[in-house]
Parts: sequence; C-alpha cells; structure tokens
Amino acid sequence: MANPSPAKSTGDPGITPLSPSHTQNDTDQVPSGPSFVVVVAIDFGTTSSGYAYAFTKEPECIHTMRRWEGGDPGVSNQKTPTTILLTPDRKFHSFGYAARDFYHDLDPSESKHWLYLEKFKMKLHTTANLSIDTDLHAANGKRVKALDIFAYALAFFKEQALKELSDQTGGEFDNNDVRWVITVPAIWKMPAKQFMREAAYKSGLVPRENPEQLIIALEPEAASIYCRKLRLHQMVDLGSQTTQNGFSPTENVGSGMTQAKEHVRRNRQSRTFLVENVIGELWSELEEGDRYVVVDCGGGTVDLTVHQIRLPEGHLKELYKASGGPYGSIGIDYEFEKLLCKIFGQDFVDQFKIKRPAAWVDLMIAFESRKRAAAPDRTNPLNINLPFSFIDYYKKFRGHSVEHALRKSNVDFVKWSSQGMLRMNPDAMNALFKPTIDHIIQHLTELFEKPEVSDIKFLFLVGGFAESPLLQQAVQNMLQGRSRIIIPHDVGLTILKGAVLFGLDPSVIKVRRSPLTYGVGVLNRFVEGKHPPEKLLVKDGTRWCTDVFDTFISADQSVALGEMVKRSYTPAKPSQQVIVIHVYCSEKESVGFISEPGVRKCGTLRLDVSGTESTAPRREIQTLMQFGDTEIRAMAVDVSTGRTVKASIDFLSH
Repeated sequence: MANPSPAKSTGDPGITPLSPSHTQNDTDQVPSGPSFVVVVAIDFGTTSSGYAYAFTKEPECIHTMRRWEGGDPGVSNQKTPTTILLTPDRKFHSFGYAARDFYHDLDPSESKHWLYLEKFKMKLHTTANLSIDTDLHAANGKRVKALDIFAYALAFFKEQALKELSDQTGGEFDNNDVRWVITVPAIWKMPAKQFMREAAYKSGLVPRENPEQLIIALEPEAASIYCRKLRLHQMVDLGSQTTQNGFSPTENVGSGMTQAKEHVRRNRQSRTFLVENVIGELWSELEEGDRYVVVDCGGGTVDLTVHQIRLPEGHLKELYKASGGPYGSIGIDYEFEKLLCKIFGQDFVDQFKIKRPAAWVDLMIAFESRKRAAAPDRTNPLNINLPFSFIDYYKKFRGHSVEHALRKSNVDFVKWSSQGMLRMNPDAMNALFKPTIDHIIQHLTELFEKPEVSDIKFLFLVGGFAESPLLQQAVQNMLQGRSRIIIPHDVGLTILKGAVLFGLDPSVIKVRRSPLTYGVGVLNRFVEGKHPPEKLLVKDGTRWCTDVFDTFISADQSVALGEMVKRSYTPAKPSQQVIVIHVYCSEKESVGFISEPGVRKCGTLRLDVSGTESTAPRREIQTLMQFGDTEIRAMAVDVSTGRTVKASIDFLSH
C-alpha cells in the first residue's frame, strides 16, 4: 500500500484527487513540506517552560537551552518559571526569572499597576467554552486576553532560540529553516490545541500560510519516544531488586533520585545530550507487542498514555485513549493556600494577594523549595519563611500577631518558630500532597483495571512532579510489583527532548486512539419502527428523520496515521459560496442522534466552494478528515472539476 499519493509527486502541498486506493496511504511519506535545518521544541509548562533543539543533520545531538539568569535556592532547573510580566500599558516586559525578579523589586505602590501572570496554562484546560477571547487574570486582579499572553510567551521563546541558533551558526538564523514543536497535554481537547496554534500564528512563530512548520506534540507521547532511547545509566529503576549504580533502589526511594540528580548536575555543564541511534538497552528487553504506560506528572495535569511496541522499527501504537486530569503539582500549592486560609482567614489571604502580590509570590517560592524536600521517611520539620510584609500586613488587618493566629487556630502540626517561620511537621506537609497523589493513584488503579491495560511491562514516571519521593512511593505501593517503574534521570527534561525527536520524525507513532466520538447531524430516510416519530420531517412528499448522528470516528477507536474519513457534501444552492457544517462530539462510543444527552456542538467544518462553480448539474464536494494525528485536519476536493477546495475545521469560534 505504499504508493505515494499524487500530491507528493507533483510537489503540490494540496491533495490532488485521491482515488479510493489511496485513502489509507502509508504515512512514512507524510508530505514533509520544505526541509528544515533544525527542529526546536518548546515545552510550555504550567509551572516551568523551556526549549531544546537538534539540527536535522545530526539528529542524535539534542541541545537544551542556555542557562537562565536567576534561579531559585534549592531548585536546580534547566527550565524557567512560566511567569510573564507586562508593563502598566500592557506591553510585554519580561518572562521567567527575569519577570519574577523585576516584579518582586517593584515598590508595592508601583507593582499594583504592573500585570504579572503565572500558572496560566491551566486556564486552557479548565475553560469549558474556550475561545479566542478568553481572559486571564493578572496577580493584581486585572483581566488580559489569554491569546496575547500565550503569543507573548511564544514570541519570547522564538527570540531566545533564534538568538542562540544565530550564535551557534555564526550568522542570522532564518526562522523559515526551523520546524517548531509545541507540547501540550494529551488530555487537552481540540479547542485548547487550536488555541496554542492560533497563539503561535499571532506570535510570528510560524505564518498561517505555512501550518506544516508547526507541530503540536502530546507530552506523554514525547516522553514515550524519549524513554525508548534510555540507556541503563540514564534512569532509576524502582522496580528491580538488583543494585544499580551501586545502590539498592528499594532501600530508599529518595537516595536513587539524589544520586541521579548528582549525575545530572555533573552533566549539566554540557547542555548537549547524545541520543543513541540504537534503541536503548531497556528497550531491547521489549518484545513485539509489549505494553508500557507513560505517566506524565507535570505542574498542572497528569497524563496517562498506554503504548504498545511494534517491531522491527520500534513504531508505537496507542492502546487506550489518553486519560488523566488536573492533578498536577500545583494542587499541592492550592492545599497550602487552603491551609493558610484556615489559619489566617480566607478574607485576609484574598486581600493580601491583591494588596501585596509580590510578597505572595515570594511566599509561594519559599513553599516550593520546602515542597521539594518532602519525603516519606522525613522526621524533622520543614520551615517556611513568612515574608515580613505578610507578618506586618496581618497585624494591621487583624490587630493581633501571626503567632497569636497560629496558637488560636486548631491546626495541628503547624507551629510558629521564633525565627519568623511557619514550622510544618512532615505529616502536615504530606497531608498537603495527599489529595493530589490520591487522585493520581485512583486514576492509575482504574486504568490498570481496563482489559486493554493488562500485562504492562514498564511504567515510566516522567514530568517534574515525578521527582517527588512521596509520589514515587505511592505508585510503588499501588503497583505491588506488577510493572517495573522507570524514572529517567533528567525527568523534568524528558518531554522536551522527546518533543525534539518527535519533530525529527513525526510518523513514529503509527496508531492513536480517538479521545471522543466525532460526527455531524444528517437527514436519513425515515424508517417506521426504527426512528422516533418526533424526528419525522416531511419535505416535498419525502419522509426524513432529522438529527441523525453520522459518526466520523468513535471514542477510543484506533486510527492509523494518515487514515482518512471520507464524506461527500453538496451545496444546497448552486450559487452557494461556503458550506458550513456543524461538528458534534461526545464521550460516549455510540451515538444515535445529535440531540442525545452528552452530545455537544464542538466545531465547524467550513468548505469554501467559491470559484469552483461548474456546469455539472450536481456539485459534489468530497471531504477528507484525518483523525490519526495530534490535531484533526480536513481537506476537500470538488469531484466534478478535481479542484482542491479550501477546507478548515474550527473548534474555537462559538
């Protein structure tokens, strides 16, 4: 079936008429468009972000970005915080540590006019009817357009990466030579993915006319691609009883990571990672058909993907639709905030955040470094510095001291230390982790009960939150030795490096599962006894059944890369310029009518048929939709003339 589609041979990026035999063409030759010199991946995270790149001529060398100025005590990181600062007149000022430090040094009378945003990526996941006009709230409570903020952030990364590439190559590096990859959680719905793409167009990362230049990668897929390349010295195996790197992983979950971090720190000086072209040693233990799970634990979301290996090339096949939820490590920050509300009062905390936003950011940074010190076997308390302005403002607000509030509150395990710190007993800290970790474990437990998810050989734990010994221990206890748990050393950079590999070869994942059922509403001939009478519509003497759901693809159905769903549509009037078709979706696998509960309109398919008028009595527009990629795409052709019709599928406008 590997005959190239005609589009490839003529060098035409559009699709020329496809004869049926090409409908499922093999995708080792997805039109690659122009050849790129370098692939740059941006991991735009909830809590931290970064980029990495590789030149297509030496794909085994992955370079991670330059050292960032700034940095936190107790948090070594190759990535920068996802924080952004706008001037009072809403112009971009700075990103990352630079934004945080500048904001922090502003006088409170000034800082309340500046717009500071952090952890804003989750808004794309949590907003039910996301659109181009969705707003975000800055720390001072003012509203800004989400699209502007995402575009500013991407423009910042574009500038940083191009600057670094220009320095490396000794000349002005041309953006047209870059294939950009942006990572998103696999559980994100289409509107959020499209939103990222729109932000990329707005930021000038890629031109709208050349969508091929940007690939949206799914975070756990990227991690999966990278994990295949792991050598034994690049990971910690929590599951094996054998000593590795001279320590036994079962003695102490934490010590393995400590040694791993030391190893990473030593290698930090070189920012280039060699990816073996051979498949990693771990991978050589996998046989045809073996299954593994990637659990990507980030700041905002936890994403679970189940992959099966297909040899000899080591292609991947998704076995179960991506699942997960908003159970990232920021859940722990919210629990800490709830604890502060319990001790000092919700009214005070809300006021403090608005009136002293920079000090609030400081307090959360102090909490962050202690959060990273939490471990199952810790016995000594964790001290959290309260900023002076917190203590001062509380006294003004309540008329009594912070110390008094702690004594009066009946929160156990949290005391006041004379050095002006909150002293948390380890149990109190572990309690902050509990709700988030419980969610993750519950989700994993449910996933492992699915028939498609039996016999899992490895579980890869990746993402920044995977460094937490509390989470590692919880996963170990849940699995009870059913699978080997593997944690890559540079666990926070796993996705970034995998995204570069994905950009170099996007066809490595051959089969995916559709997360939802997609279709359109159509009229069918009315059949007595089969169709409900209230759906009957009589038109020109013909009896039609309305609202019938024509399924394009069902939830959890497997779709091969490049596989097309074909439908033909006819304009209602010969003079019609545009055909607009509403696309519906549902979580249920089988849907009969678009009016059923749980079915919602989620997008529009637009066919621009202007300029294709023909003498044919009945114009037929054949539409091809592709569901096997990380994004849903559509193309169309006018059957009578063979001309390509401009087709677009939109999930953002309501």
